[in-house]
Amino acid sequence: QVQLVESGGGLVQAGGSLRLSCAASGRTFERYAMAWFRQAPGKEREFVTTISWSGATADYADSVKGRFTISRDNVKNTVYLQMNSLKPEDTAVYYCAAGFELFGGATGAESKYRTWGQGTQVTVSS
Repeated sequence: QVQLVESGGGLVQAGGSLRLSCAASGRTFERYAMAWFRQAPGKEREFVTTISWSGATADYADSVKGRFTISRDNVKNTVYLQMNSLKPEDTAVYYCAAGFELFGGATGAESKYRTWGQGTQVTVSS
């Protein structure tokens, strides 16, 4: 059973940056797509970004394109989310998710992910 542990959240001013990390353990991390989702208070969870098993392809929600970058280190079993030019509307709990399809591609479909981390809070002040 894979386990995901996020870290790196916190409080930052608008325009600032944060880097989230998601450490995976328990199965062959490098063979599965990974993604970040987020959930703001009173809202449904939404897709942020995804990366394929190899790291060759990635996709982003329109709201974060050009500001966020996803990457992965398959040696360290870790996926990262670099967030720049943060806005108050980026405030949310950010969740890391692991796909279940072997050698999966980058996809924003929540149904493609069955393993989730506990989440890390990101708060952007104006």
